[in-house]
Amino acid sequence: MLQTGLDTRVNAFLARIEREDINLHGWILTVNGQEKASAYYAPFREGEPHRMYSVSKTMVGIAIGMLMDQGALGLDDHIVDYFRDLLPEKVSPYLERLTIRDMLRMATCYRKTAYREYVDEDWTRPFFTGEPDHEPGTVFNYDTGCSQVLASLVRRLSGQEVIDFLEERLFTPLGLQDRRYWLRDPSGQCTGGTGLCMSLRDLNRVALCLSRGGDGLIPAWFVDGMQRRQIDTLLQGNREEQYGYGWQCWRTRAGWVLYGMGGQLAVLCPEKNTVLCTIGDVRLDPCGMQRIYDAFFEELYPYVDSEDMEPVQLTLPAHVLKDDPEAARVTEGRYVFEKGNMLGWQELQVEGNRLSYRNGHGACVLEFMPGETVVTTYPGWPGEPATVSAAWFTDGGLRIRCHATGEFPCGFDMILVFRDDVVSVQARRSGDPRTDGYDGVASGRRIR
Repeated sequence: MLQTGLDTRVNAFLARIEREDINLHGWILTVNGQEKASAYYAPFREGEPHRMYSVSKTMVGIAIGMLMDQGALGLDDHIVDYFRDLLPEKVSPYLERLTIRDMLRMATCYRKTAYREYVDEDWTRPFFTGEPDHEPGTVFNYDTGCSQVLASLVRRLSGQEVIDFLEERLFTPLGLQDRRYWLRDPSGQCTGGTGLCMSLRDLNRVALCLSRGGDGLIPAWFVDGMQRRQIDTLLQGNREEQYGYGWQCWRTRAGWVLYGMGGQLAVLCPEKNTVLCTIGDVRLDPCGMQRIYDAFFEELYPYVDSEDMEPVQLTLPAHVLKDDPEAARVTEGRYVFEKGNMLGWQELQVEGNRLSYRNGHGACVLEFMPGETVVTTYPGWPGEPATVSAAWFTDGGLRIRCHATGEFPCGFDMILVFRDDVVSVQARRSGDPRTDGYDGVASGRRIR
């Protein structure tokens, strides 16, 4: 017989996270305004800032809503009217017709983001000098450049960077006390679509404010518009993203969500007054975000009315790969790879639980402990914190998974298979320059 007590279901949620290898860094469950459970996975701790990625978009949207409530702009204003100084001599009619309403609901005239990260100095200007490709206000396209422009608009209308604007009008009034900051583009402006870094518990406080209609800080009419379907998203690959999009927020099967790449979520379920906030890095799993949603909606959400538990705060060990103690361990040795291989690896030295290798990042060192997680430095990036998990598996194979855990959560997962005097390395990665050189296959031969 299924046990439906909330405490039992929290345990079921924890078990599913582990069983499905969902790389969460922490989560908080709140029901009727009361925190029921929270958890942090080592080395992550309560109160530490975490990269929020596209949750930043929602925060920018909130700032725009506040400015609209003050009469500084309107939903049907045209975005070009606020950036005439950035327009080319000939402006596309598509761009001319683009409104603030369309910006908020990701119905711009671009199929993809106009600015180029690591190339463009100013991430706002390309939105106005690019080549629009369709009529605005008609179809959904997830456009991070749109949120960058909205952050720039906050600065133009208020005279403040978006983080300073929100500090004064939202974060400080809500009593947020943990350290937070916002990453900047090369020109010094807050990266409106991706750059907010704040703690999980502060994210939860903002989400609870939204669940209460904005607490008089965020206009109630704007909160209502955020959670409504403002445009369809039927062609999204992730099924949880097919419920539609509001104003810089996604819809879900039971409400709406502040969404950030890799597992940064604030899932609001109005019908049961329930909020789940998560941080993590699930980018190595193409189904990772959906796994979080499914674990919540199947293991926890149906039972939140069974509030038979006292609040619990959990400190959990880091996620680990399961080591096979019967698997053969490779002997030490040095391997040289053919030139021009797809990984760009040149050589590999195996010394116990230490790999030394050279790739496009230069000399790299990866120390590991089978069946455990090691807190270390990301290979090839001095000063970048990381975790490494490793396990030996059948037939002389070693699997190693490495996650950068600083301001740019990302990682790679690779196996090394040893056969006589040959090693084959197969790797896959999440998209970030730090993971270049970990996508493909290469073989090296042992030098005796």
